[in-house]
Amino acid sequence: MTRTIAFIGLGNMGGPMAANLLKAGHRVRGFDLDAAAVDRAVAAGAVAAGSAAEAVDGAGVVLTMLPMGRHVRAVLAGEEGGDPGLFAVAAPGTLFVDCSTIDVETARAMAEAAHAAGHRMLDAPVSGGVPGAEAATLAFMVGGAAETFAEAEPLLACMGRTIVHTGPAGTGQAAKICNNMMAGIQMLGVSEAFTLAERLGLDTARLFEVASQASGQCWSVTAYCPVPGLVPTAPSSRGYTGGFASALMLKDLKLAQQAAATGEAATPMGALAEALYALFCAQGHGDVDFSGVIRMLAARG
Repeated sequence: MTRTIAFIGLGNMGGPMAANLLKAGHRVRGFDLDAAAVDRAVAAGAVAAGSAAEAVDGAGVVLTMLPMGRHVRAVLAGEEGGDPGLFAVAAPGTLFVDCSTIDVETARAMAEAAHAAGHRMLDAPVSGGVPGAEAATLAFMVGGAAETFAEAEPLLACMGRTIVHTGPAGTGQAAKICNNMMAGIQMLGVSEAFTLAERLGLDTARLFEVASQASGQCWSVTAYCPVPGLVPTAPSSRGYTGGFASALMLKDLKLAQQAAATGEAATPMGALAEALYALFCAQGHGDVDFSGVIRMLAARG
């Protein structure tokens, strides 16, 4: 079934996602503060809107892909004394799907606000980065009511390969930050091991051969190895570009620590990972793929 979809946030991730919805035959009305991002969406077949509210007019589904929780709150629920927010202007019963990676508290608050305004809402952060967004192979972690998930799943399948219903509102964000905390910790461990191997005179290719088939096997070895040349498709093999920026990993690690504090969970390795990525970003490497942290560890070894 063809849907009219408002897409708010047409940046590096949102733009390709909107393009894949268009390829699937849906109508997309797009808005972004960056005029160049809107132009790219229009070139792909979207209709440009002059504001987020204009994009939502006549749309049965609203997708948002925004930087932080405060942006999601402002766009959806409005700002005090300013824009009333999209919940106030959308037609009753509109389906809202937020694909941003934000804090769990905001996700749950927005779900409650959507319900109070007569709408339905899912938190549906993604994994897979820009390549996954472009290839429509993203993984969606979706929190919200089961019947709402069932309605949204065909749309999400236009943009992703793996769509998992994680439970009630907020659990999509919980899954995303827990997954990325594991990835950040894992990458540091793999980077340390390959750095140590080199210092011990062990050819990193031989360690890769062992670790990819032994107890050290993990995604950060076999799919995303931080040593250049061992996995040709990994960002490390193209100068640590085109992957998941270290600044974004740091953002997610901070969200994990915030959630850990709220939930009184002990995450000492997550805290250390946050500190190390904060140092890496402070050195001016925020735009570098997060596997590039191996260079900092090697330099300090």
